[in-house]
Amino acid sequence: MEERRGKARTLAESGRNPYRNDFKPTHKIQAVRDKYDAIEKPPRPEKGIARVDGETIRVAGRVMARRGFGKTSFVPIRDTSAQIQLFININETEEESFKEVLPLLDTGDIVGAEGEVFWTGKGEMSVAVSKLTIITKSLHPLPDKHHGLTDVEIRYRQRYLDLAVNPEVRDVFRKRSQIVTGIRSFLDQRDFLEVETPMMHPIIGGAAARPFITHHNALDMKLYMRIAPELYLKRLVVGGFERVYEINRNFRNEGLSRQHNPEFTMLEFYWAYATYEDLMSMTEVLFQELAQQINGSLKCTWEEREID
Repeated sequence: MEERRGKARTLAESGRNPYRNDFKPTHKIQAVRDKYDAIEKPPRPEKGIARVDGETIRVAGRVMARRGFGKTSFVPIRDTSAQIQLFININETEEESFKEVLPLLDTGDIVGAEGEVFWTGKGEMSVAVSKLTIITKSLHPLPDKHHGLTDVEIRYRQRYLDLAVNPEVRDVFRKRSQIVTGIRSFLDQRDFLEVETPMMHPIIGGAAARPFITHHNALDMKLYMRIAPELYLKRLVVGGFERVYEINRNFRNEGLSRQHNPEFTMLEFYWAYATYEDLMSMTEVLFQELAQQINGSLKCTWEEREID
């Protein structure tokens, strides 16, 4: 860590802010890949690199590794969308970037790169970097690339680290967001009204669970973090709202496991003039629509078993 701190100081002393916010990417990496995958690869010249269209792009991302030294370095970077390789070469990259910025580069740093897209001799899409900028100097190294982040305790306690090195975990976060958005859209289209009800209740209600207890200083009274929104949602139905729902946090002071968290998000909805059969039918349609929207299919795999 001290070596990385020294590099951050060197950047600052040379007039380069090691934590800058003025680099503006022109593309997400996935957008670059989509655009140039659709273009025919040019033939490789005898000398130099096979540039595609001469367009200069600017991309930014976290340095995942670094290979090669001397006249050429290959640096894969990853943003929120995808990963691409930076090609940093003494003949392609400006002298200042090559001699003064590149030596200060470490895995975990967030960098900005300006250059042109090309394909290497092995067919890998890359950016021939003309200018390199360190946007954020990381003081902690990423986990070893060969062993990865396998300690479950670390993965769950340092979620940010898990996200940084395991792209498949990001996909879980994205799908969760899509599920919540999809549920809202589904219910909104059916004239359900989304509401927010109190998080702190004067009584325990809505489920048979042990609550978290807190104290309201101004009112000098004991309150319970809600274990369910049921009582307040039912009051809204009594008040005249025939279809209401809430997607929000609930708190239960009970066991703890990977599948059972003390605080969790729950959907609860109420529908006047409907039977349990109506709710069953609508729930089936909800799951079908979510599966189709998010996975593109009504089939999914769970513990090596295909579910249709």
